[in-house]
Amino acid sequence: MSPVRRLLDYVVRYRRKFVLGLACVVITRAVALAGPTVLGYAIDDLTRTVTRFKLAGYGAALLGIGLAGGVFMFLQRRILIGASRDIEYDMRNDFFAHLEKLPLAYFQAHRTGDLMSRATNDLNAVRMMIGPSIMYAANTFLTFVVALTVMMSIDARLTVWSLIPLPFVSISVKFFGSAIHKRFEQIQAQLSEVSAVAQEALSGVRVVRAYRQEDSELERFRRVNEEYLRRTRRLIVLQGFFFPSMGFFLGLGALVVVWLGSREVIQGRITVGQFVAFNSYLTMLSWPMIAFGWVTNMLQRGMASWKRMLEILETDPAIKDVGTQSTRPSTSSGRALVVSPSNHAGSAGLALNRRGIRGEIEFRNLVFSFGETPVLEHISLTIGAGCTAALVGVTGSGKSTLISLLARLHDPPRGTVFIDGVDVHDIPLGVLRRAIGFVPQEPFLFSDTLADNVAFGLDAQLGDDGTQRPQSSPGQTASAERRATLSGSPEAGLKSRRDDAERTERIRASAAVARLDKDVADFPKGYETMVGERGITLSGGQKQRTALARAIVIDPRILVLDDALSAVDTYTEEEILSRLRGVMRERTSIIVSHRISTVRHADVIFVLDGGRIAERGTHDELIRHNGLYAELHQKQLLEEELAAS
Repeated sequence: MSPVRRLLDYVVRYRRKFVLGLACVVITRAVALAGPTVLGYAIDDLTRTVTRFKLAGYGAALLGIGLAGGVFMFLQRRILIGASRDIEYDMRNDFFAHLEKLPLAYFQAHRTGDLMSRATNDLNAVRMMIGPSIMYAANTFLTFVVALTVMMSIDARLTVWSLIPLPFVSISVKFFGSAIHKRFEQIQAQLSEVSAVAQEALSGVRVVRAYRQEDSELERFRRVNEEYLRRTRRLIVLQGFFFPSMGFFLGLGALVVVWLGSREVIQGRITVGQFVAFNSYLTMLSWPMIAFGWVTNMLQRGMASWKRMLEILETDPAIKDVGTQSTRPSTSSGRALVVSPSNHAGSAGLALNRRGIRGEIEFRNLVFSFGETPVLEHISLTIGAGCTAALVGVTGSGKSTLISLLARLHDPPRGTVFIDGVDVHDIPLGVLRRAIGFVPQEPFLFSDTLADNVAFGLDAQLGDDGTQRPQSSPGQTASAERRATLSGSPEAGLKSRRDDAERTERIRASAAVARLDKDVADFPKGYETMVGERGITLSGGQKQRTALARAIVIDPRILVLDDALSAVDTYTEEEILSRLRGVMRERTSIIVSHRISTVRHADVIFVLDGGRIAERGTHDELIRHNGLYAELHQKQLLEEELAAS
């Protein structure tokens, strides 16, 4: 689909506003263009006889024209620019919704700063193209047509002479417009670079300060910012020639009118009032020509930015439900258009959803690679429902990649990964990921309260009616009583209070399992303590335990811990593991760890080496086997003895 067609999909949603706004534009121009005619009649009439009644009448007419023009100008701006803001809102929602559907590999290949630039600067340029440019283009067209028609009726020969410079204005617009378009694309690309550098430096501020690289990062930012300034100045120089060149050619037209028009008045072919009206219309005609250049500039910028946004919006998500034909947003709500899965996949997924996931996991001859780099080779294993399995191996052996395939964070080949005997491709992503509590190696916390970080997945769960529960923030959301008052239902207020109580109870219970409760007791506001961006106010161990509590609170059927306790001391780790055993007995659990002490109580342990399963068995069986696992065990025992000594 062409970029223009994609853009029209958004505009059509607000066609009534655009029609009403354009009607206001027509009325505004009609009223404004009547002003010079009234002024011309007034001058001619007052040259004959000046009376107080005439002065009051013409004054009232001009005042009425001014007031009416002002009212409808306000309405046209409110309606058209308001519609462009509505479209901007829809586009921003759709853009963000589409980004959330893209796989991890996409974000590994694209810088966050560049994506942010497209979501802000490029989107604003598109809004200017849709709103103000349409408004000014309509104003320009109407003013040009009506003013030219009236000028021809006053003096056709004088009008022709005044229009001689206009072709040169058009040539100037065409030449400069193309150059402005190219330079603006270069500016937007460099602005993305500036945003990316700033985002990286601020996200990694701890590393920058730890290695005393503040000056280096400042210099790096200065270089990209200087290049942005240089490209912007090149555009300013171009625009500096663009607008004066149009003013010069329009000024030539005005000079011709004054010279020839005065002779027409002297010779009696036109009246003084007509000459004044003609000059007023010519002045009004100069604005459309300048506005035409400005609108051209906005259109060039907006289309360049829209194409940059389409590069992302037209990227088809590599990971999606089976049978999905398109993920392009189709409504203003930003929801994606999804076609129902095929009969086989749909029946399998729905049956699994109805009976609930039990948690049996199977990998069948799995082979997986990133591009040309093989990561996993011929992985075959089965984990029974309710069992606790462990993955052990040296760094780079493929442990994290293997568990990421389970939730389709990376997409495995079809026919290789199964849950309860159903291929993960045939399970709706919402059902699949809702059944998995995942704690990654590097936990990510939001700039919110500790309670909201723990309840992140809990608040996002879908209700039985298919509606999403609103995500609450204890510091910002209204109390249960206030919500009850707003709903006007005592039953709703009672249910809200019960939900809040259940939420609080589950947060505290999961925090206790993760042994986060002893730290919360020392926090100034307890669970309502703000953790800062990415949890910067917490230690590494506290962040890991918060992420662990977040996974437990949703009560998943499958619990995946990817080296989730690496930043926790051994004493606290043992305490957490003892509490986790009660939780893991009720669900299928997969533990990835470098520490043998973390996995020794697992029902089955898989040892990965070079992307293959080298050994499997219980802790005692693997120790007796005296293989790679036993070697890792001996090394860790030696390290503990050395540390103790």
